[in-house]
Amino acid sequence: MKWSELAREPCSIARTISVVGDRWTLLILRDCFLRVRRFEDFQARLGITRPILADRLRKLVREGVLEKVPYQENPTRHEYRLTERGRAFHPVMLALVRWGDEHMAGGEGPPNLYRHRTCGHDFHPVTVCSACGEPVSPRDVEVRSGPGRADETRTTAGGNS
Repeated sequence: MKWSELAREPCSIARTISVVGDRWTLLILRDCFLRVRRFEDFQARLGITRPILADRLRKLVREGVLEKVPYQENPTRHEYRLTERGRAFHPVMLALVRWGDEHMAGGEGPPNLYRHRTCGHDFHPVTVCSACGEPVSPRDVEVRSGPGRADETRTTAGGNS
Protein backbone atom coordinates (compact mmCIF):
# COMPACT_ATOMS: atom_id res chain seq x y z
CA MET A 1 0.00 0.00 0.00
CA LYS A 2 1.44 3.38 -1.00
CA TRP A 3 1.22 6.42 1.26
CA SER A 4 -0.52 8.38 -1.52
CA GLU A 5 -3.26 5.73 -1.74
CA LEU A 6 -4.27 5.65 1.93
CA ALA A 7 -7.12 8.12 1.47
CA ARG A 8 -8.81 5.71 -0.95
CA GLU A 9 -8.59 2.61 1.26
CA PRO A 10 -11.85 1.06 2.53
CA CYS A 11 -10.63 1.60 6.08
CA SER A 12 -11.33 4.58 8.32
CA ILE A 13 -7.97 4.21 10.08
CA ALA A 14 -6.06 4.33 6.78
CA ARG A 15 -8.07 7.36 5.64
CA THR A 16 -7.42 9.14 8.92
CA ILE A 17 -3.70 8.37 8.76
CA SER A 18 -3.62 9.93 5.30
CA VAL A 19 -4.47 13.24 7.01
CA VAL A 20 -2.79 13.07 10.43
CA GLY A 21 -0.35 10.19 10.13
CA ASP A 22 2.96 11.83 10.89
CA ARG A 23 4.51 13.05 14.10
CA TRP A 24 4.47 16.73 13.22
CA THR A 25 0.79 16.80 12.34
CA LEU A 26 -0.21 15.14 15.59
CA LEU A 27 1.96 17.55 17.58
CA ILE A 28 0.51 20.52 15.69
CA LEU A 29 -2.98 19.26 16.53
CA ARG A 30 -1.98 18.76 20.16
CA ASP A 31 -0.90 22.38 20.29
CA CYS A 32 -4.11 23.50 18.57
CA PHE A 33 -6.07 21.87 21.38
CA LEU A 34 -3.83 23.78 23.80
CA ARG A 35 -4.95 26.96 22.00
CA VAL A 36 -1.77 27.62 20.04
CA ARG A 37 -2.82 29.37 16.83
CA ARG A 38 0.04 31.30 15.26
CA PHE A 39 2.76 30.04 12.95
CA GLU A 40 5.61 31.47 15.05
CA ASP A 41 4.17 29.96 18.21
CA PHE A 42 3.93 26.50 16.63
CA GLN A 43 7.49 26.82 15.40
CA ALA A 44 8.84 27.96 18.77
CA ARG A 45 7.03 25.22 20.72
CA LEU A 46 7.84 22.38 18.33
CA GLY A 47 11.27 23.33 16.99
CA ILE A 48 10.00 22.40 13.53
CA THR A 49 11.44 23.91 10.34
CA ARG A 50 9.38 26.59 8.63
CA PRO A 51 8.91 24.60 5.38
CA ILE A 52 7.66 21.47 7.18
CA LEU A 53 5.35 23.48 9.42
CA ALA A 54 3.96 25.42 6.45
CA ASP A 55 3.38 22.16 4.57
CA ARG A 56 1.56 20.49 7.49
CA LEU A 57 -0.59 23.55 8.17
CA ARG A 58 -1.49 23.83 4.47
CA LYS A 59 -2.54 20.18 4.44
CA LEU A 60 -4.66 20.53 7.58
CA VAL A 61 -6.39 23.57 6.05
CA ARG A 62 -6.92 21.73 2.74
CA GLU A 63 -8.42 18.74 4.61
CA GLY A 64 -10.79 21.02 6.55
CA VAL A 65 -9.22 20.29 9.95
CA LEU A 66 -7.99 23.86 10.44
CA GLU A 67 -9.06 27.18 9.02
CA LYS A 68 -6.72 30.06 8.30
CA VAL A 69 -8.09 33.28 9.80
CA PRO A 70 -6.51 36.74 9.45
CA TYR A 71 -5.76 38.45 12.74
CA GLN A 72 -3.72 41.44 11.49
CA GLU A 73 -3.50 43.68 8.45
CA ASN A 74 -0.41 45.51 7.07
CA PRO A 75 1.14 43.02 6.86
CA THR A 76 -1.61 40.44 6.80
CA ARG A 77 -0.99 37.71 9.34
CA HIS A 78 -3.06 34.61 9.93
CA GLU A 79 -3.76 32.19 12.71
CA TYR A 80 -4.95 28.61 12.50
CA ARG A 81 -8.09 27.52 14.27
CA LEU A 82 -9.68 24.12 14.61
CA THR A 83 -12.79 23.66 12.51
CA GLU A 84 -15.70 21.51 13.59
CA ARG A 85 -14.00 18.64 11.77
CA GLY A 86 -10.78 19.38 13.66
CA ARG A 87 -12.51 19.59 17.04
CA ALA A 88 -14.07 16.20 16.31
CA PHE A 89 -10.53 14.77 16.49
CA HIS A 90 -10.39 15.52 20.24
CA PRO A 91 -11.43 12.01 21.37
CA VAL A 92 -8.55 10.59 19.33
CA MET A 93 -6.11 12.92 21.06
CA LEU A 94 -7.52 11.92 24.45
CA ALA A 95 -7.11 8.24 23.54
CA LEU A 96 -3.45 8.91 22.72
CA VAL A 97 -3.08 10.74 26.03
CA ARG A 98 -4.60 7.82 27.92
CA TRP A 99 -2.26 5.31 26.26
CA GLY A 100 0.76 7.53 26.89
CA ASP A 101 -0.22 8.08 30.52
CA GLU A 102 -0.63 4.35 31.09
CA HIS A 103 2.40 3.09 29.18
CA MET A 104 4.91 5.92 28.79
CA ALA A 105 4.58 8.23 31.80
CA GLY A 106 7.03 6.54 34.15
CA GLY A 107 6.98 6.51 37.92
CA GLU A 108 6.33 10.23 38.28
CA GLY A 109 2.90 9.91 36.74
CA PRO A 110 1.29 11.67 33.81
CA PRO A 111 2.77 15.00 32.68
CA ASN A 112 -0.67 16.64 32.42
CA LEU A 113 -3.96 16.26 34.20
CA TYR A 114 -7.28 16.77 32.43
CA ARG A 115 -10.17 18.39 34.28
CA HIS A 116 -13.78 18.24 33.17
CA ARG A 117 -14.94 21.85 33.45
CA THR A 118 -18.58 20.87 33.95
CA CYS A 119 -18.07 18.80 37.10
CA GLY A 120 -14.65 20.09 38.15
CA HIS A 121 -13.04 16.65 38.44
CA ASP A 122 -9.84 15.36 36.86
CA PHE A 123 -10.61 12.45 34.56
CA HIS A 124 -9.03 9.65 32.56
CA PRO A 125 -10.35 9.29 29.02
CA VAL A 126 -12.32 6.08 28.48
CA THR A 127 -14.16 4.64 25.50
CA VAL A 128 -17.80 3.87 26.19
CA CYS A 129 -20.56 2.35 24.14
CA SER A 130 -22.73 5.07 22.59
CA ALA A 131 -25.83 2.90 23.14
CA CYS A 132 -25.52 1.68 26.73
CA GLY A 133 -22.76 3.87 28.20
CA GLU A 134 -20.66 0.94 29.43
CA PRO A 135 -16.86 1.04 29.04
CA VAL A 136 -15.63 -0.84 25.96
CA SER A 137 -12.47 -2.94 25.83
CA PRO A 138 -10.98 -4.60 22.72
CA ARG A 139 -12.47 -7.97 23.72
CA ASP A 140 -15.94 -6.39 23.79
CA VAL A 141 -15.86 -5.34 20.13
CA GLU A 142 -16.95 -7.20 17.01
CA VAL A 143 -16.21 -5.50 13.69
CA ARG A 144 -18.65 -6.04 10.82
CA SER A 145 -18.77 -4.68 7.27
CA GLY A 146 -20.65 -1.42 7.07
CA PRO A 147 -22.56 0.39 4.34
CA GLY A 148 -19.45 2.29 3.23
CA ARG A 149 -17.50 -0.84 2.38
CA ALA A 150 -17.45 -1.14 -1.41
CA ASP A 151 -15.33 -4.24 -1.88
CA GLU A 152 -16.20 -7.85 -1.24
CA THR A 153 -13.77 -8.44 1.62
CA ARG A 154 -15.41 -9.01 4.96
CA THR A 155 -13.99 -7.55 8.13
CA THR A 156 -14.49 -10.17 10.77
CA ALA A 157 -11.60 -9.45 13.10
CA GLY A 158 -12.81 -8.37 16.48
CA GLY A 159 -10.95 -7.44 19.56
CA ASN A 160 -10.12 -11.05 20.34
CA SER A 161 -6.38 -10.58 20.29
